[in-house]
Amino acid sequence: MGMVTQHQVHQLADKAKSLCGDLDNIKNLLHYCQDDLVRRIPNPTGSCYGEVNGIHCSLDGSIYVTAESAPWVHVLSSTGQLLQSLPCRQTGKESDTFLPEDVTVTRTGMVAVADMMNGAIWVFNPHTSLSKGEWIKIRKGGSPRGIAVDSMGKILAADYAQGQVHSFALDHAFKTLNIHSVPNLQGPRYVSPVPKGGFVVSEECGDVKVFTSSRKLFCSLSSKYGHRFGNPAGVCVDVEGSILVADEQRRTVHLFPEHGAPVCLVSSGLRRPVGVACSSFGHLFVADAGENCVKVFKYRVRPPYSPANPGAPCGDPSLTP
Repeated sequence: MGMVTQHQVHQLADKAKSLCGDLDNIKNLLHYCQDDLVRRIPNPTGSCYGEVNGIHCSLDGSIYVTAESAPWVHVLSSTGQLLQSLPCRQTGKESDTFLPEDVTVTRTGMVAVADMMNGAIWVFNPHTSLSKGEWIKIRKGGSPRGIAVDSMGKILAADYAQGQVHSFALDHAFKTLNIHSVPNLQGPRYVSPVPKGGFVVSEECGDVKVFTSSRKLFCSLSSKYGHRFGNPAGVCVDVEGSILVADEQRRTVHLFPEHGAPVCLVSSGLRRPVGVACSSFGHLFVADAGENCVKVFKYRVRPPYSPANPGAPCGDPSLTP
């Protein structure tokens, strides 16, 4: 009487674990919106140059967009207003243009792009003697397809042909320092930093893998969540640590929370989602190459709260439907 067996303890532990998982799933379904399209932003380059592919959202809500076969980087406001267009051509060589595959912004506010065709990484330096600034080639070799900046300020480049993700720092003279590589990836496409350190990378027709700040494999999303991808493309990580993945083949965007099952944020209305980015205001930006536009979705029911003022939400009123 009154004795509890080891088997009963394990049964109770399993039931408690299952209950916690169910509560996490309910919380996530209440916390996130699904298929809540707020705005469509047409390709600022127009339809003659090809479809949108790369996208980056900065902390202030500005959007950086690239398009296939278009030698431009366009900077837009969160409402889609064109703020600036950077032509991608080498200084003094009007005809020598390059085509950016993906785009990011360095910690110092400089635009960086991956140029897969020429096997190069370019950084736009606005602080030169030239009135319009200039592009500086900082790395040559491989086939860089995706690009990002990690939590330490290092540039991450997904090298598609070599099956690697390279990370490196830049000094004041734009020289690369502390170059490290993660090998044995299968067609890495897009890469995104993790706020606590490390990065996430998508593999073409394969998986999405998470690496630690020491470049060790932490997990694959398919094995951790039991999720089957078609062709994972754009990836990003939000301020809460959730990983968002666009599936080009299944035409969806899923969110993988730290706790609980994946949530399908966008289940319809996409033709060929490629790049994705998310803002701290709770909005998801999807580069839909199939319709040649950027689609903006509200994916959080409530925006996060400001630590400085817990009573005031940090929402972006310009995107409130």
